[in-house]
Amino acid sequence: MCAAKSDTLYITDTTLRDAHQSLIATRLRTEDMLPLARAIDNVGFFSVEAWGGATFDSCIRFLNDDPWDRLRMLKTELRRTPIQMLLRGQNLVGYRHYPDDVVERFVDASARNGVDIFRVFDALNDIRNMTKAMEEVRNVGAHLQGAISYTTSPVHSVATFIDMAEDLYSLGCDSICIKDMAGLIMPHDARDLISGIKKAVDIKVCLHSHCTSGVAPLSYQAAIDAGVDILDTAMSPFALGTSQPPTESVVASVSRTSRDTGIDLIALREVRNVCREVREKYEPLFSAIADRVDSDVLIYQLPGGMISNLISQLKEQDALDRLEEVFLEIPRVRKDLGYPPLVTPTSQIVGTQAVFNVLMGGERYRNVTTEVKDYVLGLYGRPPAPISPEVRKLIIGDEEPVTVRPADLLMPIYEQMRGEAVEQGLVTREEDVLTYILYPSIAPSFLKGERQAEVISKPSAESARTAEIPSSMEVEVDGEIFSVRIVTVEGSSVTVPMAAPAARERIPRGDVAGGVKSNMQGMVLQVLTQKGNAVRKGDTLIVLEAMKMENPIRSPRDGTVEEIFVNAGDVVQNGDVLMIIE
Repeated sequence: MCAAKSDTLYITDTTLRDAHQSLIATRLRTEDMLPLARAIDNVGFFSVEAWGGATFDSCIRFLNDDPWDRLRMLKTELRRTPIQMLLRGQNLVGYRHYPDDVVERFVDASARNGVDIFRVFDALNDIRNMTKAMEEVRNVGAHLQGAISYTTSPVHSVATFIDMAEDLYSLGCDSICIKDMAGLIMPHDARDLISGIKKAVDIKVCLHSHCTSGVAPLSYQAAIDAGVDILDTAMSPFALGTSQPPTESVVASVSRTSRDTGIDLIALREVRNVCREVREKYEPLFSAIADRVDSDVLIYQLPGGMISNLISQLKEQDALDRLEEVFLEIPRVRKDLGYPPLVTPTSQIVGTQAVFNVLMGGERYRNVTTEVKDYVLGLYGRPPAPISPEVRKLIIGDEEPVTVRPADLLMPIYEQMRGEAVEQGLVTREEDVLTYILYPSIAPSFLKGERQAEVISKPSAESARTAEIPSSMEVEVDGEIFSVRIVTVEGSSVTVPMAAPAARERIPRGDVAGGVKSNMQGMVLQVLTQKGNAVRKGDTLIVLEAMKMENPIRSPRDGTVEEIFVNAGDVVQNGDVLMIIE
């Protein structure tokens, strides 16, 4: 199917969201987005993807940057260009399902603060998990873009995706996005899928892909020929690698054709120049792995943002040398779990479990995260294929997975958690309640102003030659001394908070009789037992947050809790003794 004459090609620019999420683990700060947004607003894009995805999490976890303030400030700069966000259906911008009352409040607050277009998807393509969010987007009068999480597997095909597009159309979507988060779509599949959707339903179709495999520019041209309406691109300093194809190149490729975007290359040049300055500031965070073509993604299927975050997470565990083993384990875990598309949160669920399987001495599923157990129980939705019976038995035993829409099992929590947040003195505006609900473990310290932004520095060549970077140091923050570990990242140094000396002194390391050790670096979310309690082998003693997932530490034996060395909020290292079970 060929495009009609004078059929304008529209562009959604992703520089302010997916591009930096893919290349620098979502570390772009609001202060550096604003001049870029000011320049972008003069171009004439269909939309600018500037919010949602992992940006909300990273703002409060790493940047001490309020995501709601970011949205409002971007809206003041983007006066002519619609702001688009990526919304994970019932997951919103978190890693689990939230009750319907939270979905209603979040969509309403996002629209009020500046979101014009909501791209709604579900990691499993389970439309039941998208319906509530889509209903609320229509209620607030915003543009609803339903998204298909594109992947390849024995149970996915062009025909199944066309069927899903028809379902989305019937639910009132204004446009449909083919969300190819790992850069897997081949040119012939892009052509067949786009022409098939446009033949089945009368709706605008957008293609979103990544350059990880190097195929995306070819698939974009096939999409243009097939009549795609919108393409996602990124400004060249933040393009290619695990990001999107360059905006300038795509615009130039259709200039003076029937698909001309109407965008002026001179105007793009001005945006690019601002973008270059921003890139120079963040250069220490660009990884050679994320910045290059890697055709292995056709095997591993990892989305761009997941690759850069996986590298960062393995560095935290001092296990970057195990990256290749983790890459090989990911397709095996994915098959075990019924071939879920690898997009947040399933990419984190599969990727983190692959890390655990590798770091646990090759004993697969000896440790599983809370999220993996919930996934196998059906609490994330319906997997595309049945889960391996052997793996299901290992993870949930004889429990039966749920078959209803997972959110139907969730009671309203907004008012209850609002009360908790008010009682803790966390609320200065209503949006703070949503921040607390989405990230209850880290939001309190953020909302109280206790978190510190990451410190990223690039040593000069002279200092690198003459001084050896220490492995740890002590720093003073507001009169309190903290110990930090220093991780070397491609010529730069990043400080990673460990714990206050008082905490480090009370946490023993090494072999301790009856000791229960941490199996990785992470923050203690909960201590679920007390000194003197009787416990049984397999009981969950402590919950660690590691790699954005909850990692339960279970008792290795029956016994009695003789000593506990950690409290909620402590950051522990691999090998730390957390408690003693006699």
